[in-house]
Amino acid sequence: MYRIVWEYDVRPEQVAQFEQVYGTEGLWIKLFRNSADHVSTELFRSTDKANRFVTVDSWRSRAAYESFRKTYAADYAHLDEWCERIVEHERTLGVTDDGKE
Repeated sequence: MYRIVWEYDVRPEQVAQFEQVYGTEGLWIKLFRNSADHVSTELFRSTDKANRFVTVDSWRSRAAYESFRKTYAADYAHLDEWCERIVEHERTLGVTDDGKE
């Protein structure tokens, strides 16, 4: 399993929009569903900062994730660019890769 952990600081007036876009039925999940290798995405909200969130994207393998990113590069870039209007700051906190599918 390959997991990527992302942190977001969301524009305070865009928190509800962010939760819709990044939530379980959001635009990112709809894009990820194009790949049978996407396992899940979890969304967590900070307990001490109302506009900070963390997501954990789980894929069957790193190769599967990289293949998805290559195949859907234009769609991914378009959605990522659109999301810049609701996010103040985004960064990758880390990845885990157990090397198993």
